[in-house]
Amino acid sequence: MATIDSDYVKQMAQQLATYEVQNGLNKADRNKSSYQSQLSAVTSLETALKSFSTAVKNLQGVTGSNTSMLVNSATTSKDGYLSAKVDKNAVPGSYDFFVEQLATSHQLSFAGLQTSDIDTQGTLTLSQNGKSFDIDLSAIDTDGDGANSLDELAAAINKATDNTGVKATLVRSNGRVSLVLGAEKSGAENAISLSLSGTSSANSAFETAIGNPQELSKAQDARVRLGGESGMLLTNSSNTYDNIIDGVSVTFTQAQKSGELPITMTVAQDKSETTKKVQAFIDAFNALAGQIDSLTAAGDQNGASRGALAGDSSVRAIESSLNQMIRTSFGGANLITLGISADRTGKLTLDATRFEKALASDPESLDKLFMGKGNLLDSLDKNLALYTNSTNGVMKSRKDTLNASLRRVNDDYDSLQKQYDNYYTRYLKQYTSMMQTMQSMNQTSGMFG
Repeated sequence: MATIDSDYVKQMAQQLATYEVQNGLNKADRNKSSYQSQLSAVTSLETALKSFSTAVKNLQGVTGSNTSMLVNSATTSKDGYLSAKVDKNAVPGSYDFFVEQLATSHQLSFAGLQTSDIDTQGTLTLSQNGKSFDIDLSAIDTDGDGANSLDELAAAINKATDNTGVKATLVRSNGRVSLVLGAEKSGAENAISLSLSGTSSANSAFETAIGNPQELSKAQDARVRLGGESGMLLTNSSNTYDNIIDGVSVTFTQAQKSGELPITMTVAQDKSETTKKVQAFIDAFNALAGQIDSLTAAGDQNGASRGALAGDSSVRAIESSLNQMIRTSFGGANLITLGISADRTGKLTLDATRFEKALASDPESLDKLFMGKGNLLDSLDKNLALYTNSTNGVMKSRKDTLNASLRRVNDDYDSLQKQYDNYYTRYLKQYTSMMQTMQSMNQTSGMFG
């Protein structure tokens, strides 16, 4: 008796079951491919929007703290004596400085002290600029050996919660240790003074050392003369003079010798850096425009592929909104008047000659357009937030919708698998039954052969 060909039966059941679900499977595959393609495109667009948003924020500064697209800079007649920080309010001009003296921080050294010299009772008082703090000598013995070491004294000074700005360190040389006290801030007003009270009269080494320190560095103010060596005296506790001239802060780094020529600082508009800021905006905008064009490309018969978001109304809305915004005038100024134009693809280009002429005739026009509440950068920032907000932005909503659609496709695959399993079981049973019937008929026929 011949056996039923089970492999053939299974193969036929598989083919018929696959045929039954093939249309649904093809549809699910098309939907999955479409949704994944759109999700990838939306994610790329979101990344491009966020990159542009970051560029806009960088031009605005942290929390919009930048106030100008204009960049002023300072140059000096000789390097090494000063550096300057210049803002948009700086008045162009030349200024002569003679650096008579740099500000320094007070520093004192206490040498030759041994552990046995430091009192274990009484109070050490350190004072600066009318303020003081106390070190209780009976409470600084942290290792419990009954003595106060230089390490323990230094630690107590540094850890004092009301420390006025004194830093204690230990300096070692040839086996000897010295205590060094330094003022954290420079200037005469931050000079350090010390006094002892309540100590043992029998122990004078510590009192002698505290009363007669070696001065390593004086507490002195910076002395700078505007106009030359005999010019106007400008003093400051720090070597950095904030707003020494409207819009200019200067840090002096080296003193001069009598008779030397003053250092000439020239403040002027930095055309190159100003242009770089504008070009950074243009480059960021063009990168976004290029990404949008790629994702929304219509495709053609010559082989150019169709973008995943071609014809997408929301993407076109983004593009339209951005293009309208860059064509809008703010404060009476617009990109065209500054020599910035858009080509037929919507990308921006800068005419350097026209830009320089526009700045020369009306330098404030750049900030009128770009900076300030409600102007171009602020408007772009707010508009972009509608799309890039991680909580309720348009891009997040689109991704959520597409991910939900992909989950439904997965549900469709699960459903199709169940249908396939049912069809397979049914056809396997039918084919097995048919093969059994044919086998029985062949056996019966053979009896009459």
